[in-house]
Formats: sequence, structure tokens, C-alpha cells
Amino acid sequence: MRLSQMFGKTLRSEPAEAESVSHRLMLKAGMVYQVSAGVYSYMPLAWRVLRNIEQIIREEMDAAGGQEVRMPVLQPLELWEASGRSAAFGDTLFKLKDRRQRPLCLAPTHEEVITQMAKQHIHSYKDLPRLPYQIQTKLRDEARPRAGLMRVREFDMKDLYSMDLDQAGLDVSYDKMVQAYKNIYKRCGLPALAVEADSGAIGGKDSHEFILIAESGEDRVVRCQGCGFAANLERASGVKPPLEKEDPLPLEEVSTPGIHTIKGLADYLDVPEAKTLKAVFYSADGQVVFVTLRGDLEVNEVKLKNLLRAADLRLATDEEVKAAGLVAGSASPIGITDLKRVADDSIELGSNFVVGANKPDTHFKNANYPRDFRIDVMADIAEVKEGQGCPQCGKPLSIARGIEVGHVFKLGTFFSEVFGAYYLDAQGKQQPIVMGCYGIGVGRLMAAAMEQNHDDKGIIWPVPIAPYQVHICALSMDKPDVQSAADQLYSTLQGEGLEVLYDDRDESPGVKFNDADLLGMPVRLTVSPRNLKSGSVEFTERVTMETRMVPLDGVVAEVKSILANSN
Repeated sequence: MRLSQMFGKTLRSEPAEAESVSHRLMLKAGMVYQVSAGVYSYMPLAWRVLRNIEQIIREEMDAAGGQEVRMPVLQPLELWEASGRSAAFGDTLFKLKDRRQRPLCLAPTHEEVITQMAKQHIHSYKDLPRLPYQIQTKLRDEARPRAGLMRVREFDMKDLYSMDLDQAGLDVSYDKMVQAYKNIYKRCGLPALAVEADSGAIGGKDSHEFILIAESGEDRVVRCQGCGFAANLERASGVKPPLEKEDPLPLEEVSTPGIHTIKGLADYLDVPEAKTLKAVFYSADGQVVFVTLRGDLEVNEVKLKNLLRAADLRLATDEEVKAAGLVAGSASPIGITDLKRVADDSIELGSNFVVGANKPDTHFKNANYPRDFRIDVMADIAEVKEGQGCPQCGKPLSIARGIEVGHVFKLGTFFSEVFGAYYLDAQGKQQPIVMGCYGIGVGRLMAAAMEQNHDDKGIIWPVPIAPYQVHICALSMDKPDVQSAADQLYSTLQGEGLEVLYDDRDESPGVKFNDADLLGMPVRLTVSPRNLKSGSVEFTERVTMETRMVPLDGVVAEVKSILANSN
């Protein structure tokens, strides 16, 4: 491709709207065009990268036994109502009606449809296992699209669905896909980490995310350097430090004028925050829930939502708190009987806590569970904190930010039972198909590659996904010998099957070099009057920025050697 004919232009200035490294680089390199919030058009360079990523994905899915299919974006809403996921996805699910007023939705994923397809085509144990997959557009009405392609409303995703006879078969398919994902990330130049994860609205039992550690990531990953344990913060548990045991003291009321926060309370009474119990009020499917946990911890809302099996969970409004008769800033479960009471198990890791007295400007000292209050449900509902003990080996946990670049789930039999996807086993007995699902966001993978592979000059594309392998910079194109040599080099490289971007524009060397560094092709070849005098071109590897002179007749071999060693 001649750069003079490329649809799209690079920017000279930094885009003010960029929210992440990849967003800035994509905008500056002219790779995407924002149509609306969370909706992008891909320009030619980006589209070539996406096609390369898709090809890698296809090769690994096919090698693992996958069969590519294509399912519709437009689906009957009744499928999602039957599975219960219309409520689970909530406002994230795009809904519409056709001209006959039949309710439809735009699919954020395809479990419902693939299960119906399985019901139609799988009847016997001889028909299993099966691994259909697709690379298809998904749509989700994200509340806060952000950071370019990191969180969008329209995106392409590879989703594969495993169908097995039993749990043992699912385990085999799951492990096979985990390995295929590792192969994909390695080929894309991404050191992704597999971590335990929450299944969210997809459902299912076991689940793992693949995370690329990056400061720009919106996910937080809990890791143990001792045993290798890793989990998404939404799923992770840690060993909470217990407090020194004390003999229970009598409950004592104390005045706390103007105190409404845990920190303020701890400072006012000169006690550690861990010696207090905080109250947090939630609305779970419209019902107010009273949550109690130790004052040095925070509620993990994903754990709480899963515990309550709530479709909708949010903090209660001031109006809801008042209507429930609660005193914000001075509340505790003492005396509360008409609300659902949930507590984190940290309330058992101490004694003689400071808690609210359920009246303004007043607290109790020396509250103890279960002597002074009752709880309806107790579980681990707290966020892990840095330094807590690993649940597997006890060593300190660390927390890092990361980008989710893939997610795999063991669905079990939920969808097959809902939609009646059964098979006859060897004894002639009906059994539900055991399923798993496995997703990779293609655009997010491209963005993650930029987050991982860049410098202050621009993108550094890994060879397998680079839009072009070679970037020719021809300087002084007004000189016939330069133009002739550059044209010939372009033709020769293409004839050898190499993908080449040829900067044939009438621009200064500075502009051409800056654009070459920004666009980040693995190899840059500079043709100039000075280089031609020695029968050479300037050869630059983008990853190291090392430059050397290579004779014209040795360029093809040198390029192929560098690309082969970089794969």
C-alpha cells in the first residue's frame, strides 16, 4: 500500500479526548473514527490488524477442534426472558420491536441461540463433543463507554461453545480452550495471566479471565508471588487479619456528636478502624438490605450480589434509608429485625466493637456478635486488601491493574435444561448437554497489544499482528533515482510475499520518520540519495530502534530473517 493513497491520516498533535495509551495511539495513527460514544469505525490499518488477530484465533480454534459458524445479532427477546438473562443484563441489553411489535434484542452474546441449535442437531451421545464458534458483532449498552476500544457498545468477539456428555468431558474441553487461549496470546505478543473470575450475567460455575497487567486497565488482579494464586478482585478472597481476643465487656452507649464516618469515629474514640463495624445499605431487587462488616474493610458488591442472587443491586438512596427507619452514620444491626441482615465473616474476627446506636450522634462500645445482635446471612463479602494472606499458602497478596483480554466459563447444564437440549446416552436415557463458553474481544485484544507494546514515539507492533511487516521511507522523492529504487524495492518485497507500506508522499524526512515510528511496523527501510550511493538502504528494527546499512541485494533475506526470528 502506498501511503499517499491510504484512507486516513496521522495527527500531528496529541488527541485531547484520549483516555488511555491505546486510545491515544489509535487516534493519532488514524486507525479509528469515533461515530458515537462507544461506537467506532475501523480505518484500513486497524482493520488489517483485526484480520490478523482473527486469523490467529481461527487457526488456534480450528487446531483445538473448533468449527466456525455464524449466528444472528438480532434475536427474539423471548429467548432471553426464558433464560432469565434479560433481567440479569438489565439496561445493558439493547431491546427493540419490529414492525409487528414483536420484541427483539441485539445480542451481547449467543448462549441462547447456540443452545437451540444444539437441540436441533444433537440427539445422541455419538454427536458429542462439539465445539462450534464464531467471530461476530456483539452489542451492549454500556453505561460508561471509555478508553477507546477498552469498553465499547459495539464490538467483535470470538465466542466458542463446548458441548459435552458430562462434567469430565467439559473439563477436557475447558482445559483445551485454556491452552488455545495461551497460544493465541503468545502469538499476539501478549503475556496474559489466567486468573479466577466471577461469571457475572453469563452464568456458570468455574470461570477464568485472561488479564494483561497494565496500569491503564480497569480490572484489578489479586496475585500471590508465593504459590502463583491469581484472581480477579471481584472473585478473590484473602485471609483477613484477626484482632486480639478480648473478654466481652458490657455494652456502653457513648455520645459521638457530628460523627458520620468510620475514620471520624475511630479518630474520635481513639480506636483502630478494625475495632469498628460499619453499616452499608443496599437495594437488592427493590428490597433494602442491611450489610455489616468490619470498619477496615469494604464491601465487594459482586460477592454480595451473588450471595443475594439479586438481578439488580445498588446502594440504597437517602429516601429508601429514611423509609426503612435507619439512621445513616449511626446505624448498626442491634435491634434491627424487619430488614434482611447480611454480614461479612470479619465480624467474628474481633470483639468489643464500636457500632452505631441507631439514633443520631450516638454509638455503642463493646458490641459483640452474637451476644448483641443477630444476622440472617453471613459470608465473605469483603474486598481483598493488599497484604492480606493468600487463601492457598498464607503469603501476602498484591493487587495490580490489568486489562481483560479473554474470559472462559463452565456453564454446566443451565442453558441445555432451560431450552431442552438433551441427548440419549448409551443406555438410551435422556441427559442434558454439558456446556462451556469461551470469549475473546478482538478489538480489545488489538488495544491491549498497543498498551503492552509502545514507547514514547508510538506503537511497536508484534510481527504476527502488524498491519504491514515493512515500512519503506523514501526520502527526496523528487529525485528520479530515489523514486526508481524505492519503487523497485516495493515491487521486489511484495513479489516475495511480504506486506509493505510504502511512504511515497512528498513530505520531509522528519514527518516520514515520525509517522513510521508512530505506525510501528516491525521493519523500516529508508531509501535516500546518500544510501543509494553505497548501494544500500538503512535498515531499522522498530522494537530496538537499532539501525544499520544493508546492501540492496540483501534486503529481502535480512527482512525475512528478522521477521522469522520475531514470530
